Amino acid sequence: MNIYALYGTSGTGKSSIALELAHRMQIDAIIDDGILIYQGRKVAGTSAKYEKTKIQAVKRAIFHYKEHASEVRKTLTALAPERLLILGTSQRMIERIVEALGLAEPDEYIPIESIKRPQDIEAARYIRETMGRHVIPIPRVEVEQDFLTRLLSSATRIFSSKKEIGGESTVVHPPFSGGRIIIHPQVLRKMVQGVCNQYEEVEQIVKSRASFDDLPRIELTLSLKVPYGSYIPERIRTLQSELHEEISYCLNIAPASIDIQVVGLQFSENGVQ
Repeated sequence: MNIYALYGTSGTGKSSIALELAHRMQIDAIIDDGILIYQGRKVAGTSAKYEKTKIQAVKRAIFHYKEHASEVRKTLTALAPERLLILGTSQRMIERIVEALGLAEPDEYIPIESIKRPQDIEAARYIRETMGRHVIPIPRVEVEQDFLTRLLSSATRIFSSKKEIGGESTVVHPPFSGGRIIIHPQVLRKMVQGVCNQYEEVEQIVKSRASFDDLPRIELTLSLKVPYGSYIPERIRTLQSELHEEISYCLNIAPASIDIQVVGLQFSENGVQ
């Protein structure tokens, strides 16, 4: 059996891309957060995402409990998949999973950064940190068979655009996720104003709007005063870059987009308007 390991810190979107990676590499079995998935269906194990505390979740994910490890080990032996993908937050975690299940050393370690764009990783982190959403790479019906009352009201189905290839995933809110982070729009507006005040070109912030509905997005409407002959798109891109850096630093959440609209424009020559 060939074993592959996908690793990355929590919330970077490993589970959401696991099915796509498995299809691309012709992998028929996945181990993720305590469960064994074979050909898109859960066949053994118990998900760590339904433990009451983070400590219990970690123990479940690394197969600390003997009965849990034995169940998955026996099922793997019976199925004998040709290729297996193991998900973990680090190489060390994957090593502990391999040891607990009596498996061989992975043939290849794949960092999440090598298959996912930085902006997609940031988006995944935002959803995890602000909404407490976790993904299980199996259909919702599979989860409900095991967890019924705990999931009926909280699971949301996500379908791949190519269902026959990507399969289905389920978004859940684990008990240990710790609630949500709420950022007041006024806080973000103050940050935007602080950055804009550093630029003489920004004559007035006509309107600013921040949205946290799906991903963090910022919309600005500005009035500018620039020297005659200035290349305005370049100055706007510089401002966008500064805003992105400041918000990412202060909130540890990178904006998915910063849209700037210029509605007023004044030109000056040799410092005279």
